[in-house]
Parts: sequence; C-alpha cells; structure tokens
Amino acid sequence: MAAATLTYVASPNGAHLAVWRSGSGPPLVVVHGTTADHTRWARVAPLVEARFTLYAMDRRGRGRSGDSAHYSIRREADDIAAVVRAAGKQVALLGHSYGALCSLEAALQLPDLRRLIAYEPPLPIGAGIASRAVRDEIERLIREGDREGALVLFFREVVRVPESELALLKAHPVWPARVAAAHTIVREADAEENFGLDLGRFAELDVPTLLMIGGASPGYFREAAERFHAVIPTSKLFVMQGQQHIAMDTAPELFSEAVIKFALSRADGPEVTA
Repeated sequence: MAAATLTYVASPNGAHLAVWRSGSGPPLVVVHGTTADHTRWARVAPLVEARFTLYAMDRRGRGRSGDSAHYSIRREADDIAAVVRAAGKQVALLGHSYGALCSLEAALQLPDLRRLIAYEPPLPIGAGIASRAVRDEIERLIREGDREGALVLFFREVVRVPESELALLKAHPVWPARVAAAHTIVREADAEENFGLDLGRFAELDVPTLLMIGGASPGYFREAAERFHAVIPTSKLFVMQGQQHIAMDTAPELFSEAVIKFALSRADGPEVTA
C-alpha cells in the first residue's frame, strides 16, 4: 500500500479502531476477513487509490485496533458503521469473507451508504462452517503455541484453499499478522455458526449491492451469495471465472476493475459481468 495516514475511530461499543487512509477521490472503506488486518489489501490498493480515498481498517482484536471482553457480529457491525460514518458521505463499503458478513450487517444501519460490495460472505451451510472438531483442534494448537499450525489448519479445512493459494497466502505481507491473530479464528467461527439463516431482514436493504464470488470457489460460498441475492432486492452477482477466495491476490486487476466499476456506477447502471 502507498504511504497511508493512521487515524483512530471510536466504536460506540468502546473499541478504538485503527484506520489507514490513502489515495484520493470518493471514500471506499475496506474490511478484511478472518485473521487478516489492513495490509490484506496490499496488492489491490495501488489499483484503487487513484480513484478512491481508501480507508483500510484493522478489525477489532488485531493490528493496532483495540478489543473488548464481549464479542459478536453485531459489535463488528457497529465498528464498521462507525468507520463508514467517519469517512464522510457517499461511502462505498467493501468486505471480504467474514468481513463481508459483518459489512452486510453494518449496512442495515447505514441508509446513506452509496454502494456495498461483499466478496464471499460465509453462512453456516453445508461443509462451509468449521466443525466443532476442527475448532477444538485449532484451540489445542494455539494453547500449545503452534499458532501458524492453527492458521494453516483453518485455511485447509475450513476455507479449503488449494495448496498453491496457501503458498501465496504465506508469502503475502499480511501472513505474520494472521499468525498473531490466530486466536480470533474460533470466536468468529462460533459467531458465524450462530448467525443463522433467517435472512429476511436483508430484504429491507436498499443500497446497491454487489455479491462477488469465485467461479472455482467451494460451493458453499456460491450458495451463501445466492441466498443473499435472493433477499436483497438491489443486489447483483459477479462471478470471477477461474478464481477462488483470494482473487485480490490471484487476479488483482480483475478484482479491482469490478470494484471500481461498481462503486462508481449509477444506481441504474449496467450489470457487472464476468
């Protein structure tokens, strides 16, 4: 990422959130997924900073952001909403994976949001959720000091990334931060499992929404996106052919082009196509 200015935003639930601002143009808030921090966006930031003022937050419990004793997706949503409000008006919001799930929840309290982009938000369907056995094994590895082993297990057994993409993740600048935040995996898996499948409240969401999925991703990501698409009246689906869960790394130009096109489009603009 280009040189960025660090600021802090106070969440209404008490957490102080680190936010890294860079670029110029209309505001784009980006929200990373499980174990990552703001450096997750390092490979796409240079492609979008010429068009947007990028606000890359460290979610609670990692990076330079604080945490609190109690955890829930609702608290994460409050955090994201606070950052969006601090970013100004006509904000676009982009969330990845678990961060996309939290961003969808945040959007329900942000009627003035310009655009919402959610890349593969998970839901507790099929084999997509971490089993209790996998969560127990992750906790055991962390207790024994093998945080990287816990992280690798998460990506192999839950996200199901292929070994080639796991190698790419390990080479990414965010990997050390992921290892440091490995203790947050289980609490987020628990919250995801308790999220439920009653998505009817998202029928009230009227912000133009792009649901991004990889054409080669595990089927549970597609099913989750399709369930959100079925209830969000203003949503569109965008399938990145040949990609999986980390297209911002494997196809940064494709990913960034789709984000830029949708975030700057008119509400009645053309469909985003693969």
